[in-house]
Amino acid sequence: MKRLTFILLLLISCFSSHAQNGFLIKGTVIDTASNIKLSNTTISILHARDSMLYKFTRADQMGNFKLEGLEKGKYILLVTYPKYADYVENFTLDSLNEINFGSIDMILKSQLLAEVVITGRQPITIKGDTTEYDAASFKLQPNAKVEDLLKQLPGIQVDKDGKITAQGQTVNKVLVDGEEFFGDDPTLVTKNIRSDMVDKVQLYDKQSDQAAFTGVDDGQKTKTINIQLKEDSKRGYFGKLEAAAGNDEFYQAQGMINKFKGKEKMSAYGTIGNTGKVGLGWQDANRYGTTSNNMEFTDDGGMMFYGGGGDDLESFNGQYDGQGIPLARTGGLHYDNKWDGDKQSINTNYKIGTLDVDGTRNNLTQRNLPTGVINDRSDETFNNHMFRHKLDARYDIKLDSTTNLRISVDGTLRNSDTENNYTSESRNGSGGLLNQSQRRLTNKADDRIFNASALFTKKFKKMGRSFSLNLNQSSNTNKTDGFLDAENVFYSSAGVEDSVSNINQYKTNDIVNNSFRSNVTYSEPLFKNFAVVLNYGLSINSGHSNRRSFNQSATGAYDVLDSLYSNDYKLDQTSNQVGAIFNYKTEKTNLNFGAKVSDVRFKQLDRYTDDLFTRNFTNFNPQLNYQYKFSQQKSLRVGYNGNNTQPTINQIQPVRVNTDPLNIVLGNPDLKPSFTNRFNLSYYSYKVLSNQYVNFYGSYSFTTNPIVSNTVTDSVGKSTYQSANLKDRNTSNFYGGMYAGKKIKKLDMQIGLDLSTNGNTYYNLTNDNLNETKSYNYSSRLSLSKYKEKKYDFSVNFGPSYNTSESSLQPEFNNNGWGMSGDAGFNIYLPGKIQIGSDGSYTYTQATQSFDENFERFILNAYITKKFFKEENLRFTISGNDLLNQNVGFNRNAFNNTINQSSYTTIRRYFMFSVTWEFSKMGAKP
Repeated sequence: MKRLTFILLLLISCFSSHAQNGFLIKGTVIDTASNIKLSNTTISILHARDSMLYKFTRADQMGNFKLEGLEKGKYILLVTYPKYADYVENFTLDSLNEINFGSIDMILKSQLLAEVVITGRQPITIKGDTTEYDAASFKLQPNAKVEDLLKQLPGIQVDKDGKITAQGQTVNKVLVDGEEFFGDDPTLVTKNIRSDMVDKVQLYDKQSDQAAFTGVDDGQKTKTINIQLKEDSKRGYFGKLEAAAGNDEFYQAQGMINKFKGKEKMSAYGTIGNTGKVGLGWQDANRYGTTSNNMEFTDDGGMMFYGGGGDDLESFNGQYDGQGIPLARTGGLHYDNKWDGDKQSINTNYKIGTLDVDGTRNNLTQRNLPTGVINDRSDETFNNHMFRHKLDARYDIKLDSTTNLRISVDGTLRNSDTENNYTSESRNGSGGLLNQSQRRLTNKADDRIFNASALFTKKFKKMGRSFSLNLNQSSNTNKTDGFLDAENVFYSSAGVEDSVSNINQYKTNDIVNNSFRSNVTYSEPLFKNFAVVLNYGLSINSGHSNRRSFNQSATGAYDVLDSLYSNDYKLDQTSNQVGAIFNYKTEKTNLNFGAKVSDVRFKQLDRYTDDLFTRNFTNFNPQLNYQYKFSQQKSLRVGYNGNNTQPTINQIQPVRVNTDPLNIVLGNPDLKPSFTNRFNLSYYSYKVLSNQYVNFYGSYSFTTNPIVSNTVTDSVGKSTYQSANLKDRNTSNFYGGMYAGKKIKKLDMQIGLDLSTNGNTYYNLTNDNLNETKSYNYSSRLSLSKYKEKKYDFSVNFGPSYNTSESSLQPEFNNNGWGMSGDAGFNIYLPGKIQIGSDGSYTYTQATQSFDENFERFILNAYITKKFFKEENLRFTISGNDLLNQNVGFNRNAFNNTINQSSYTTIRRYFMFSVTWEFSKMGAKP
């Protein structure tokens, strides 16, 4: 009993001691002249020694504020409110535990006497979850673009491809006055709008449409930048014309014009060139690519057919990833407007473009088997052409103060024409020849895609109660036809030709998908700070896939149907999904938990055989996400998500293909679903005034009953693939790391550090032997950057990495090795309106036991520019790309029991002369 009493007294003593060390300030913000309580006033505490932000809060509805848990020290109190002069007062926390500032009287700037000094512009203002930058507070070169402005804003970085990182997180949306611009292609905004047209730059976490409507935070947020234009920049026009020509027939031209008139915007652009700029932003290019030709699951757990490549016919996806030499021609139109007191608005975009890519590719693959290794080598030439145009439109109307309707439509027409030629061979570990193959595959594809949706939302009088209805209809048709000509030669163990297989066929695909999806959502506040979001969704999908292969008859015509490699399937499915997500939210805490359950009924009819394949399954998706906000710029997130993964129809009952007789796929109708558990953790902190940020993140997942590949490879290198469940092993994956940055004031330089690691453990069956593959990566990068107005700027980041990849079947043939990568760039601004600059990137990959060659590449680019006129809006530039001529395409990767190295043609050294003219007339009368 005495021991318990002693412990209680000790705890009370510790608590009392802690309470004495915690200081508190409070007060009330008012306008005594008007007798107004100034609610939501920003209250900031700065360190007196360096004016760095320590803590901040906002006043309540009565103008009262309170900040607790403060440490001993000297501080500055800063009180700000729109249209009022800033209130500043120094204070010290030492002996007193509490300071009451009483009534703080704020004065309108318009009422200040002449002798009163008004503080200057505030470069950075925090408004709730939004960080707002005053563009005029940052000095830039004449005719600088939004991208140049973003590079100067504390906490924001822009890489050489235009990708934006803000406060350590990737920015996925760039808006102009709150609206998407050219379908949210960020680079069309950042690289074309002039920085002197910008009034404010707002950075915030954009909530999902569902969360923004219901008011229940679902934890899904997108880091977003909104560019607010000056009022006089919303009347007039601006644009840019550029033409460039170089050696080796390299060229590039582009033009853009933008017209603003109040809330009405009209824009047009066009590009042509073969330098690798395809006219699509780093994010937009991923949105309009095609998918592989198989059947996969939709969001609600259903299945649908897709057209394209991946089975009997290959198709170009319309993207350029640095492989081959491209020729791009693209253009687009944009229009958006608001009227009727902003009750109605429209946003529409049209894009058109062609892309041709020609090149070669070489692949070296090592397959680890229980009895040894097989080394494959293949050489490929490809010639790809894609034509695509897309139109989308969105119309919004406010039916009344609580009811909104949004209607969206988009349509895409896409045609591709491809030709691929392959030469390959396989050898055993001692160099003995196993097989040789030659293939030629040509293909023409025609895609038609249409989507339409309607979103109706209604809010009720009770705060937090809402209703929404979302309807979606989509249609996707794919028609392809092409020729396959292949010869495969197999050799005996003695290296003597054993057999030959020849294929000469004409193939057609006709695939149609129609999908209807609906979702009803209802939110209800159950108690204070506690609400629930209920939803029900119905999805109906139907598809038809008719694939046919024809052999030649005696007349030479392709009119003999090969029933073994032909099929005609009809698919119907119905999915019902219900879900309940509970939300508990306070000023600092946000907790979401719940689950969604889908019941899917799938039916597939083989119209050749009248065989009916049915499958009914249930998907269960629990979730738990917790966030604690220490302050507006410091938070901790912990999350869990679980989900079923159903086997695809190609894994259950694959379509027979023969384009690659060395690799045959079989179906397994006995496959069961797997279940993945995923845990996430992140900590984020950002100090605005010191431009200091740190982010720790990590994720771990494991999959029970995983679906793995069961591969049987025979003595001549021919492999048969079939999927199977692995009951006594769990696959796993993890990633984690930290990145931090800080502005060093004495050097006026930004410094950053990025540490990361990731790894996975996968299994597969090879010739009935269990193979365990473990792959890990460890990397670090240090970055430095500095900008000196009208003098120079530079940035550099580099760091080492170490990769491991080992297979349990052949552990002595690993792919372990070091690497190094980095990039740097600088610009120098000289008298006479001359500017010179250079950038470079370095890559090094160490030789491994699987590949006996080091890979090293240093790509160096440089330019010199002369500007003319007072506005410096005419530029002549001479530039050199890949001056050292080292741009060699290269990639290494590992998966299951295979390790692959790929080399390919890409754009190498060239020199170019360009002329750029920028024009504008802003502030015109409406």
